[in-house]
Amino acid sequence: MTDLEHQVFTQVRAIISNEEQVIGRRGILIPLKKAIIADGDIRNVIDIVSSDPALAAHMLWRSNSAMNADANRSKNRSLKDALVRLGQVNIYRYAFTFYLKERLDELPQPYKKLVQGYWALTENIASNAVDSLHQMLGVEINPDEVQTLALFSVFGEIIALTAFAYLNAESEESFPLSIIKSLIDNQKQTLTIEAFDSLGLDEELQEEFMIAHNLRQTSNPNSPGLVLRRVLSMRNQLLNPL
Repeated sequence: MTDLEHQVFTQVRAIISNEEQVIGRRGILIPLKKAIIADGDIRNVIDIVSSDPALAAHMLWRSNSAMNADANRSKNRSLKDALVRLGQVNIYRYAFTFYLKERLDELPQPYKKLVQGYWALTENIASNAVDSLHQMLGVEINPDEVQTLALFSVFGEIIALTAFAYLNAESEESFPLSIIKSLIDNQKQTLTIEAFDSLGLDEELQEEFMIAHNLRQTSNPNSPGLVLRRVLSMRNQLLNPL
């Protein structure tokens, strides 16, 4: 690593460790997280999500998109039905990715275009992973757990590029994109793990992410990470290739 790369690497990591700077202090995420941690009445969670109509519509869409269209189940037509079925952990994961995407849309060019490419890849991986799950027999895996996990497939790359955009916006000198490309190529695992540690995501998500990227093994046949691992392997996206 060159001196300049080391300088940028240090500064990017400092930005990643600042949850407020990366995701923003959204008026929904904080009370939502507190309500989930308190493990209280689901009605409190429903009220919080309902206070943002855009998030509520997104939750309903995500919930229905994870369900098998061929299953003998009707789609969720109410937010309450969707949130009760999702479970509180998946609710927070979906909300987090919703506000993260909103934050990404605020980035200046060329970072916005680059990070949107990563996001398009993420959505495609999530769709493939859910389709793969529905083709599997004899497994008892929640499709929303597969989908929420898959939405973090290239989390490290997205967060690192976002942090680099903030760094360049605040710095007196402009660092070339080739620097962050080199760091993402060579320090992807470190940046990803630090992003998970800094942004307060649940431990189960982090565990399954490690399984999905072949960084940790499991004997659980119903692991969502194993479903995602197959998709990531076919796309050459594993942090630790098979």
